[in-house]
Amino acid sequence: MFNIRLSLLALTFAGIAATLLGACSSTPNDPTAAWTPDKIYKEAKDEASAGAWERAAMLFDKLEGRAAGTPLAQQAQIERAYAQFKAAEKVQAIATLDRFLKLHPASPVIDYALYLKGLVNFNDNLGLFSFLTQQDLSERDQKAAKDSFEAFKELVNRFPDSKYSPDARLRMAYIVNSLASYEVHVARYYFSKGAYVAAVNRAQLAITDYPGVPASKEALEILVKSYGAMGLTELQADSSRVLEKNFPTLPPSQTTKPTPWWKFW
Repeated sequence: MFNIRLSLLALTFAGIAATLLGACSSTPNDPTAAWTPDKIYKEAKDEASAGAWERAAMLFDKLEGRAAGTPLAQQAQIERAYAQFKAAEKVQAIATLDRFLKLHPASPVIDYALYLKGLVNFNDNLGLFSFLTQQDLSERDQKAAKDSFEAFKELVNRFPDSKYSPDARLRMAYIVNSLASYEVHVARYYFSKGAYVAAVNRAQLAITDYPGVPASKEALEILVKSYGAMGLTELQADSSRVLEKNFPTLPPSQTTKPTPWWKFW
């Protein structure tokens, strides 16, 4: 009986070993294992040219490790971030860029890294003006727009003569008016609901935080109407004077949707 049990145990272990060996043998080999860094880079660029951004990002990641400590590794890291951006992997792209900026503060392409970081979070409507949803405007997230602005701001402050700075400045102007327009849209929403104090607060925020932008006009108009609705005639008159002084000949605003950034050219 004892010998039978030993035989059964031996068969069991043999079966487990065979299963493990089979699993190992079925694991695909890394096709890049024998590639040179130059070959990996060429393949990654080919994948990027074909629009296979996820595959390109994976190859650039392998290249960064394979060419560690060389300029090619830095190139791989920055191109990986761009591939992640194009693949709509925004969180990963920002993480890659932040690591690049930390590890290579003296890199000659720091200006491009900052520009790309701004682009990752930049969207020409910034997610603020989607009229196809019923989402309360007061719940919209402005973080991506503000993060984009900060990256562009750092670029133009540190590298004013960079070839990327002119475009960054245009995008910054667009973002500022977009953020102000967001506040005005929220103020208009509150006014339409009869929440006049809330409307005043958001309109004032647009005026004080983003002075001099086109959206300021409607913000002032909302102040005038809100104070009037609350019977605060003195504040209404003050707001009217400011509105007339700053926008003396323009007709009442219909919308504060910002001009698309590319039309600043």
